[in-house]
Amino acid sequence: MLQNLHVKNLALIDEIEVEFQEGLNILTGETGAGKSIILGSVNLALGGKYQKDMIREGAEYGFVELTFSIEKDEQIQKLHRLEVYPEDGMITLSRRLMRGRSVSRINGETVPISLLKEVAEILIDIHGQHEHQSLLYKKNHLGITDAFAGDYIAEVKKDTADAYHQYKACEKELKESVSEEGERAKELSFLQFEVSEILDADLKPGEDEELETLYRRMSNGKKIADQTAEAYRYTSEGEGSASDGLSRAIRMMADAAQYDERAEELYGQLVEVDSLLNDFNRELSDYSKSLEYSEEEFYETEKRLNEINHLKTKYGSTLEEIATYCRKQEERIRILEDYDQYVLGLKERCRQAEEKLLTSSKALSLIRKEQAKILEQAITEGLKDLNFADVRFQISFQETAGYTADGMDDVEFLISMNPGQPLRPLANVASGGELSRIMLAIKTVMADRDEVETLIFDEIDVGISGRTAQKVSEKMAVIGRKHQVICITHLAQIAAMADCHYLIEKTAGFSDTKTTIRQLGEEESVMELARILGGAKITETVIENAKEMKELAKHTK
Repeated sequence: MLQNLHVKNLALIDEIEVEFQEGLNILTGETGAGKSIILGSVNLALGGKYQKDMIREGAEYGFVELTFSIEKDEQIQKLHRLEVYPEDGMITLSRRLMRGRSVSRINGETVPISLLKEVAEILIDIHGQHEHQSLLYKKNHLGITDAFAGDYIAEVKKDTADAYHQYKACEKELKESVSEEGERAKELSFLQFEVSEILDADLKPGEDEELETLYRRMSNGKKIADQTAEAYRYTSEGEGSASDGLSRAIRMMADAAQYDERAEELYGQLVEVDSLLNDFNRELSDYSKSLEYSEEEFYETEKRLNEINHLKTKYGSTLEEIATYCRKQEERIRILEDYDQYVLGLKERCRQAEEKLLTSSKALSLIRKEQAKILEQAITEGLKDLNFADVRFQISFQETAGYTADGMDDVEFLISMNPGQPLRPLANVASGGELSRIMLAIKTVMADRDEVETLIFDEIDVGISGRTAQKVSEKMAVIGRKHQVICITHLAQIAAMADCHYLIEKTAGFSDTKTTIRQLGEEESVMELARILGGAKITETVIENAKEMKELAKHTK
């Protein structure tokens, strides 16, 4: 359930905070008061698109925060699958909007906008002013049907999608396999050359790195040799070298060591240093000898390295990539050398893939049709509750021309709203107001199946009035018994049903204009109903009418 909405620095909103309640929450206000801004703020918090001019004039940023209480196990499990965990039974979604960018957070942790949207789908369902227009497009009808079927078709639908992608991949490979014999011969010859070039090189793992190290040493060999020879002279050769100096020092300390223990200790250390220096000189001498390369060795190393680098430019940036490329080409050679057998095998694979796809598509269609019958009946009942007295509603199934990732079902919603009229597509029959009510019926059914806790309706009353408006208000009250409903409306019949009534107002100050929202008490709610009923002039009769409407709503609920 949506418990709290906090908005700051958006459009006409300076800062507002709203505590929503269970049941039917109604939002009303004058035209232009900012009702659309409130719903727009919720959309932004749920990952909707925004433009920089949405931020309040003079503000550096905009901020929206929604706090939900989570009680249903199904919602908790879905959130856990997204690695989102309620804290003390609460989830907080927030979005900070700067000019040109935004930061989204869940429970204070920064998250990508994609995750924010996935979490939002679990927690809330928003029906905007123009969403009912989506019913006019047949392509959306399959999605609604499958959404209702939910877990009943989830596994087989995934199997069908997997089978479809396997079939299409096999079909593509088969199409690409059709080529002229002359072209295959050219390809075979070229591949054999490439593989032969790689195999003849007889590459060894790690060989390139060893050669590069050796080549660098060879290239700098003379310079290194001169420097090591000079170092050797300082440490081991001739008068004045370190070795010569140590020998003299040892002789001097040998006499002193006979007369004093401390001198004897220092003498021992000096002998140890001399031993270490002798070991160093031997290693330095061996290293100097290892730097002596012949011109032939240098040439062979350079030639081999050039050969490897040439292969790298053609077949891969590493020896491992070259080996992988070689194996791939060898496999292609085997195919080309026995091409007829390969094509026969490929055709058989495609046949099996198509058979698997057909079986899966039929299984999906069977379950989908079973669930569609339930959905069809539920929508029909919902439409009758919304003053479609003689309505007939049907979910029509046809077969698609070919396979799709969704199987082979072409689904369309058909309706007849008057006795004697045939069933026809929604787009050919329903007006804007009728579409709005049809969508309300669908949303009601979907909410019961999906167990979405919070539903938001933005001006569901567009294009309706009178008895129909009363029916819509009664339907909203019924939904409010099982779900939290937040509804923006212009109709007194719907507003009268409110379990909690909020007024959105626009106030103009000396230097700016602000939108505010506050919860109304019982008397204030009656006066707001009177305003909706009476327009510019609110008479005692209008007020009495509002009170009566409020009382009737209580009895209806």
